[in-house]
Amino acid sequence: MTEAIKAGDTIRVNYTGKFEDGEIFDTSEGREPLTFTVGTGQLIKGFDDAVVGMTTGDTKSITITPEDGYGEHREELVIDMPRTNIPDDMELAIGLPVNLIDQAGNPIPAVVTEVLDDVVKMDVNHSLAGKTLMFDIAIVETGLEPAPMGCGDSCGGCSSCGECR
Repeated sequence: MTEAIKAGDTIRVNYTGKFEDGEIFDTSEGREPLTFTVGTGQLIKGFDDAVVGMTTGDTKSITITPEDGYGEHREELVIDMPRTNIPDDMELAIGLPVNLIDQAGNPIPAVVTEVLDDVVKMDVNHSLAGKTLMFDIAIVETGLEPAPMGCGDSCGGCSSCGECR
């Protein structure tokens, strides 16, 4: 029998993430299982906490509130970008995803929420902020070598949705 998963263990899981209405927003189906080290902050708290105590072959369905997911949607993260900072040839539309660049040169994912004459409102909240998330989790393997830190290969990682937590 395998030991129960605890913080510091590196594991592989298959998962499907859904909104409350059942719409799937992410899944490992058709890809390699997600590999991560439990308790290191590679994934959202609710997902990390949910696998503790599970063993290889276990499955579980969980619901994660915004507090244990990507946080609440914060109005102060909807910013006004002066039109003079936006290239003249850029076609702006509500819902358009854009990458802003911070002072250190790092990309910041944003979504255009309003286009006015002198400013463009952009939301830099994570796209899943404020949402209750539901996950079906299946533990594929435990006892692996630690996963590299940084963005994962799915479930909130850069290669999956283009956004970092």
